[in-house]
Amino acid sequence: MQYETSQKLLGLVTISKEIFGQMKEEVKHISDFKKKVEEFSNQKVTDLVDVILSGSIIITCSDIHIEPQEDQARLRVRLDGVLQDVLFFDLKIYRTLLSRLKLLSKIKLNITGKPQDGRFTILIDETPIEIRASSLPSEYGESIVMRILNPKNLIGLEALGLRKDLLEIFGKEIKKPNGMIIVTGPTGSGKTTTLYAFLMKIQNPEIKIITIEDPIEYHLKGISQTQVAPEKGYDFGQGLRSIVRQDPDVILVGEIRDLETAKIALQASLTGHLVLSTLHTNDAAGTIPRLVDLGTEPSSIAPALNMAVAQRLVRRVCSKCATLVKPTPKQFDEIKKGLENLPKTVKIAPLDKNLKIPKIKGCEFCNNTGYRGRRGLFEAFLIDDEMEKFILTNPPVSSIRELAIKKGMVTMYQSGLIEVVEGKTTMEEILRMVEAN
Repeated sequence: MQYETSQKLLGLVTISKEIFGQMKEEVKHISDFKKKVEEFSNQKVTDLVDVILSGSIIITCSDIHIEPQEDQARLRVRLDGVLQDVLFFDLKIYRTLLSRLKLLSKIKLNITGKPQDGRFTILIDETPIEIRASSLPSEYGESIVMRILNPKNLIGLEALGLRKDLLEIFGKEIKKPNGMIIVTGPTGSGKTTTLYAFLMKIQNPEIKIITIEDPIEYHLKGISQTQVAPEKGYDFGQGLRSIVRQDPDVILVGEIRDLETAKIALQASLTGHLVLSTLHTNDAAGTIPRLVDLGTEPSSIAPALNMAVAQRLVRRVCSKCATLVKPTPKQFDEIKKGLENLPKTVKIAPLDKNLKIPKIKGCEFCNNTGYRGRRGLFEAFLIDDEMEKFILTNPPVSSIRELAIKKGMVTMYQSGLIEVVEGKTTMEEILRMVEAN
């Protein structure tokens, strides 16, 4: 993995090698983590912080939440997209813990009545891991949330777990010399991971890649990265105008939020640049009306956009305790109906009486949730000549979606059903994350 960090920007914090070694040896599951946090809860606050940080990284949490309540405080972590309780502890411990974390994050200790942001970096096995902290005043004190940005979570395109057809589509589209690719989805759906997988796939000494982000989430060698600073008047629009004068081949725009950014990004994609970015829409087809809502013209969007990808993250069934069972008649009908019009390029197991799908149970390995780890669900919407002409008529999203499906798009829901048929997740998880439209 090619990554780097800036000690000057992020501030380097040292974790006790002894504590990390102990945690690495003894913590395999979240239940082990809970025991270690409880064990250290009455010890030095520096040791408790080291245990919380190292344990969260070892069991691959994405966020740490510390929240004061009326007579106690709560520590939770987000694992596989779901918050889980770790420990309830005394408010005295909370206050010392809060002070230590604010100090590490360069958050002002004397300010408690307004939100603050900070960050620091820790080195784990020579890997720089950025911790982004956010404090927020609440009824009983400040809550603090820490986002863990571990560069080891960055994975290549082949490691995204894509179906063969999607891998071929993505591989072809990211090699085009110009045009725009937009990845859509809610916060925490893996958009950044996908975009960085695209960058790592196409990166080579013969092309220049520049990103503009808010903030920079991962630092990659060989790529020029810049971070917006709205308080200094440096926003996406201004940054993007400057980037196009830097002779880039590929530009990554963290998010298209306004008309100015959208216009410059679209223009860049029409003048010899490959532009990658994100939007917040429910599905891939919704990219078009969302750009129109921002104020761009269909005549600008149609020739510029190459592909829109919608994605979600769903939990994988636990490999230790999940079983395979026959679907209920209702489930079987849903699967068969949902997958009856799949393109011939997508191969799945026969949908007959022998079909079995996962059922969760729960064990220590998965903290009795029945799930362990997550997978991406994708919906790739391609723009060809026919679709380009159709977009020029400014059609509603339902009509765009209908034509995309007619032309072979596998919907997010269908992608989820394929995961169920292949034994990777459950019907319940798909219905929790994806609308069955």
